[in-house]
Amino acid sequence: MKLTTSMAAFAIAFMLSQSAQAHTHHQQQRVARHSTVSRAYAYAPGREYGYGSRPAAWCGWEMRQLVSSDPGPEFNLARNWARWGRPGPVGVGAIVVWSHHVGKIVGKEGGMWVIESGNDDHATRTRPRSISGAIAIRWG
Repeated sequence: MKLTTSMAAFAIAFMLSQSAQAHTHHQQQRVARHSTVSRAYAYAPGREYGYGSRPAAWCGWEMRQLVSSDPGPEFNLARNWARWGRPGPVGVGAIVVWSHHVGKIVGKEGGMWVIESGNDDHATRTRPRSISGAIAIRWG
């Protein structure tokens, strides 16, 4: 009986510790994921996100590779593309900038502009997309 009681106590303690560890691990993942995204949006001078190490929020990083001359790591932040090149009208070849996304207009389909961009549903995609809410249209 004493052995059974000891085994039951051990089993309960083991299950409680596993539950606590799982909860702590989940919290650590959520915090790590949040801080990775925050770092990607908040460019820090001297911290190069070069072509070899893509940041978590990477539409600006992808755009750096689509233009003829890399404007630098501060353009990993999508909003910074609003000051790249010169302003101009909407059209094929223009860079369209939203507050948290950037893409290049590559065509028109069914009354919508076709946008090529990175980090669009976690992939580089080319698809028709509304440009409503854009904060800038830029030309290189």
